[in-house]
Amino acid sequence: MAQSHAFSAATVAPKSSGFLQVHEKLCCSRRLSLSNKFGANVSEFCGNAVLQNSRCASEARKNHAIKAVLSSDKEVVQVETNGRGLRGKLNKVVLAYSGGLDTSVIVPWLRENYGCEVVCFTADVGQGLQELEGLEQKAKASGACQLVVKDLKEEFVKDYIYPCLRAGAVYERKYLLGTSMARPVIAKAMVDVAKEVGADAVSHGCTGKGNDQVRFELTFFALNPALNVVVPWREWDITGREDAIEYAQKHNVPVPVTKKSIYSRDRNLWHLSHEGDILEDPANEPKKDMYMMSVDPEDAPNTPEYIEIGIVSGIPVSLNGKEPSPANLLSELNEIGGRHGIGRIDMVENRLVGMKSRGVYETPGGTILFNAVRELEALTLDRETMQVKDSLALKYAELVYAGRWFDPLRESMDAFMEQITRTTTGSVTLKLYKGSVTVTSRKSPYSLYREDISSFETGQIYNQADAGGFIRLYGLPMRVRAMLEKGM
Repeated sequence: MAQSHAFSAATVAPKSSGFLQVHEKLCCSRRLSLSNKFGANVSEFCGNAVLQNSRCASEARKNHAIKAVLSSDKEVVQVETNGRGLRGKLNKVVLAYSGGLDTSVIVPWLRENYGCEVVCFTADVGQGLQELEGLEQKAKASGACQLVVKDLKEEFVKDYIYPCLRAGAVYERKYLLGTSMARPVIAKAMVDVAKEVGADAVSHGCTGKGNDQVRFELTFFALNPALNVVVPWREWDITGREDAIEYAQKHNVPVPVTKKSIYSRDRNLWHLSHEGDILEDPANEPKKDMYMMSVDPEDAPNTPEYIEIGIVSGIPVSLNGKEPSPANLLSELNEIGGRHGIGRIDMVENRLVGMKSRGVYETPGGTILFNAVRELEALTLDRETMQVKDSLALKYAELVYAGRWFDPLRESMDAFMEQITRTTTGSVTLKLYKGSVTVTSRKSPYSLYREDISSFETGQIYNQADAGGFIRLYGLPMRVRAMLEKGM
């Protein structure tokens, strides 16, 4: 089960409705029963419990209050405004939040335009602790009333990555669907959080030109069609970074001071993607210092490394005899594969919205696992089954890429994949060397390979003399057509 971590604030609102502007501390209106005493509050972040000393002032009027947990002794500054926003009225919005400039600006924009409380939501899907640091302070400074962080790494690998791996899903010959698989698990968690906090809307910071807007919103539609969906990039007048900075300054939102990357990146436990800058010209070779998860194959060790992957019913379960959790197994393979330069691809893909885009992906652990499962299937699946599975894998990948994770068609196809791979159990040994993954051993108790049949030596089961009749029957249509053409 995902762990959830949240901060909230506690003080009392004066008699007025609406949303509040925040300067140094958080203030948001909530309806609750007041207590006469506020004690210490425990905040869990990334699994570590931290005791926070809170100073809370209280004045009640008609049971309307602001609830806040303050991490210092500075007072909350609040400004009364009209309860209805410029574009309408929502009560509470759950925002997919990263802490970057765009989502930091979205918080006050939502409050200003919809007169609502904003609950920031961040999913830990393995993007790294550095991207989770300071989120609480950033969300408060932006004007959010609550930050919820959920650790989704195990769920992401077990319930999203592994089904795609079992299906052999690859989009347009290369892409292992790293971002495509992550969006539905995040969006699903947002729907859950919306129910938990009583929100009537959800929001995201995806632009109107990409695939992610579709992936988020189709998940919202599938899991809770009653939720309102607010997409600022399709509504506001902000057109770029400078506009966003200007809006932030006008609304007393601290502008992130981190250096702006020249690349647009998305990272999770499965992969790291790079887009933008020189990559926008397909003729340009990526710069060597762009890569972050893997070393240049030229700089990889001169000695190959052998690893053994254990697989049960098409799902990886062990690495070199040990059985870590799904997320830990993938994390360890990322480290191993990364130091050997495994899993780099450079591709031009067709986005769902119609345009082509160029992206570079690093998927070290995923590339290793994909090769392991595929090589084991060579032992356990017969020809017809493999061909049908491969043909369905193309459609499966298209559905995932297009954000249709919760589509009944994908779910039905997944049931087929689960059934067809029930005997894909065994182990595969792979050699990793300077960017390449080579299989060196395959073993399975359900192997359809028979040495006594496949051997060039004469056996009792396969009689080579039978091949003549088979070839005459198999080639009969071709022979008849040739006879017609030659007037025979």
